[in-house]
Amino acid sequence: MALLNIDGVSLSFGGARLLDRVSLNIEEGDRISLVGRNGTGKSSLLKLLQGDLAPDEGEIRHHRDVRIAYLPQEVPHDMAGEVIDVVSAGALTARHAAEQGEAYAHQVVGRILSHLGLDPHADCAVLSGGQKRRVLLARALVQEPDILLLDEPTNHLDIEAICWMENFLLRHCKTLLFVTHDRSFLRRVANRIVDLDRGQLADWSCDYDTFLRRKADLIHDENVNQAAFDKKLAKEEVWIRQGIKARRTRDEGRVRALQDMRNERLARRTAEGQARLQLQSGERSGHKVISAKGLSFAYGDGPPMVQDFTTEISRGDRIGVIGPNGSGKTTLLKLLTGRLTPTAGEIVLGTKLTMAYFDQHRAQLNDNETVAQNAGNGMDSVTIDGTPRHIISYLRDFLFSPDRANTPVSALSGGERNRLLLAMLFATPSNLLVMDEPTNDLDVETLELLEEQLANYPGTVLMVSHDRAFLDNVVTSVIVMQGTGAVEEYVGGYNDWLKARAGRAGAKRQAAAEAAPASRKPTAFGFKQNRELSGLPKKIEKMEEQQSALHIKMGNPDYFRTPRTEMTADKETDETLTADLEAAYGRWQELEALRDGSG
Repeated sequence: MALLNIDGVSLSFGGARLLDRVSLNIEEGDRISLVGRNGTGKSSLLKLLQGDLAPDEGEIRHHRDVRIAYLPQEVPHDMAGEVIDVVSAGALTARHAAEQGEAYAHQVVGRILSHLGLDPHADCAVLSGGQKRRVLLARALVQEPDILLLDEPTNHLDIEAICWMENFLLRHCKTLLFVTHDRSFLRRVANRIVDLDRGQLADWSCDYDTFLRRKADLIHDENVNQAAFDKKLAKEEVWIRQGIKARRTRDEGRVRALQDMRNERLARRTAEGQARLQLQSGERSGHKVISAKGLSFAYGDGPPMVQDFTTEISRGDRIGVIGPNGSGKTTLLKLLTGRLTPTAGEIVLGTKLTMAYFDQHRAQLNDNETVAQNAGNGMDSVTIDGTPRHIISYLRDFLFSPDRANTPVSALSGGERNRLLLAMLFATPSNLLVMDEPTNDLDVETLELLEEQLANYPGTVLMVSHDRAFLDNVVTSVIVMQGTGAVEEYVGGYNDWLKARAGRAGAKRQAAAEAAPASRKPTAFGFKQNRELSGLPKKIEKMEEQQSALHIKMGNPDYFRTPRTEMTADKETDETLTADLEAAYGRWQELEALRDGSG
């Protein structure tokens, strides 16, 4: 059943049409990923569906009383009030209260706030931009709409929150349309791909990797056809310049056909070019780049962000730092690069280091200056690999047109700001590249080019990222921040760390099983087994009561005031109870089978 129909919709803002008479049906159960380059109009399409924009022509039809919730990419400037009030303001929260009681609605809001790391009583007006986006995401999720629209939902979320959101959407949201550049999120959530390219929507009922292959084939065929068309057009242009020798009907028809070809060529919208990223390598550094021994750090009298961490980073290492938001990832970068002084331990930097630093807050950008002034540091040219280049020409490599290069930075989108920061970073030769969240707001094509540059970079890379695919494609090892000061290192990317963690947990379970009495499974059902079987229901009931009470505690909106150490202990207790319950139910089945066999 179609919940929403887009029929012949067009939209433009003075230039080429972002949407050119497009049509699309959204069916119940669709999890659509809207893909396309930055600036093609993806966010504008979501705003049309939400009702924040009106189409220039065409119609958008909703089926009956379809409810839509929307997470915008940009945070409203006028957000105010306590977090819990803003989140609870959704229309369906009232429906929850009417159908299942206010306590249930309160619990739904509390659970989502808990998972997104939000203090329910914090004032939205003083929250950071990333925290405000979390509030907007929570408000959209608690509404349980018929169609959920999400514009870059993973931005500023840590990996744990992204994974939780993936599971939540797959379990509780039947129909959604989302824009994301997180390829792991896209692959897991989407069951349908819609590609917005040069004003047209192409519907692909397949997974993302199949879409990439088919789109590449389509572009190849398009290029072949356009080359053949251009060759024929050039031939006809030569013919017309030579003059028509006879005023025959077929010549007049050929002239008309040529004019049609000219019009068709003039109307053609060519695909946007790719960014041309090129890192400049500085002088080769020493083999030892950074050596840390017994490193500890805390802000004032607060809890330790890093505690007794020792590591050695060598030339050519590409290291990813991961962990929950607030666990100290940026702090660790600053400690390892000498920007912060540790409270204990020592940091020794290697020789001949030339560092380039990418700041996630983009503090290097001057909003009052133009793109060209920022990139050239006030100069008209930059030196790339020893050769001077005009700043406008250099910025074209990063997809800035001459007009955009003379635009104030304050008018740039998030993706454009990141590209500008990359342009500034890559204009400086370096042998140690430090990048704090470089992937936010970048489109997939630019991400892949950045991955290629980093993979071939002869220097050392130290980065913080929540993009799992990016980490797997670039890094050689990960540093994991636990949030309690504990820091661990693993060889490989994000998925390698997951496997190592799972293997360690499996080893613990195996060791516990081996430590258990060897005569666990008796050959006969006797008095002891009968007594154990009789006591299992009460034992299971008690554990279920404990877990239920724990879930109520963790679902309380005030749970986020709980100290992090207690929250970690609660999580471990929940996991232990789940494992014990599974073991108890398994033992119950085992004893019943043994009793029935003996009888």
